[in-house]
Amino acid sequence: MVFRAAAICLALLTGLPAAAQCVGDSYLDQLTDGQQAALEQAVQNMPFAEGLLWTATQGARTLTIIGTMHIYDPRLEEIRAKVSEPVTKADIILLEATPEEEAQLQDLLVTDPGRLFIVDGPTLPDLLDEATWTLIADAATQRGIPAFMAAKMQPWYLSLMLAIPSCAMSDMVAGASGLDHMISADATAAGVPLQALEPYTTLFDIFQSDSIAEQVDLLRVNLLAPDLQQKMFVAMLDRYFAEDIGRLWEMSRIALEDVPGLDPAEGAAMFTEMQDALLDQRNRNWIPVITDAAQTHDNIVIAVGAAHLIGDQGILRLLENEGWTITRQP
Repeated sequence: MVFRAAAICLALLTGLPAAAQCVGDSYLDQLTDGQQAALEQAVQNMPFAEGLLWTATQGARTLTIIGTMHIYDPRLEEIRAKVSEPVTKADIILLEATPEEEAQLQDLLVTDPGRLFIVDGPTLPDLLDEATWTLIADAATQRGIPAFMAAKMQPWYLSLMLAIPSCAMSDMVAGASGLDHMISADATAAGVPLQALEPYTTLFDIFQSDSIAEQVDLLRVNLLAPDLQQKMFVAMLDRYFAEDIGRLWEMSRIALEDVPGLDPAEGAAMFTEMQDALLDQRNRNWIPVITDAAQTHDNIVIAVGAAHLIGDQGILRLLENEGWTITRQP
């Protein structure tokens, strides 16, 4: 769905320079008074709702925690410079995926193309009515994806591609890197070892857990609000650089109310499911990995999508529950 993918822009491995071309009205500017009130209430008592850079200390051990954005924006260079010293002086860097895991994933896609593409059975034009497929093919073409290729994509993967505004897609193909890749490159240049927080297939396994029918339903939802997509992207970038991550996340939840043709209760259930799978469960799985690393390293940098930092199930609160003292850095 549109807002699953908007959230994934914080929690997934993509790289697109959206800010340079995706400009215009922000979704936040069109909120009704009721929606604005709901947004403020949602973030009012949210733990760690604001902030991108944090330290966690426990005895002689220090964690530097960086909320990254996996898409490129020139404003990331300022953050990169700010974290350069802790990154290059760290004992180890923990990331959602290192270059080694990304290479393994690329190899897997070559040896097992069914991870991304329909290799057996009916393709998308066979699964959809003609009018819906025409809309999908047009949306894919606008993003530089030929219709014949889109027809063979797994529905969840095509949903992710269509959730990226066409204004950003061409730069994504160019391969510009987000903050996590910048940190990885700087650490590698300084000889600092890298470690992944989870198996490289984790996100693929999450997305492929839905049935084809469920994936096709989400694909249909992605066609319902193309104008809203771009406004959400503009708002997302604005809130990230304002370090206003809690508001960014809850904005995505509220935006479901404005998707035409989507039942609000169904949308709310989708969002809750997405948050549990993409954020909460993964956050909980990461804590033992961090704890183990801290047994043998005193100075660790953790760089993960910014949405992983916020709330009662964010890694900052989970670390706090484990006895770490959390401090926001300017």
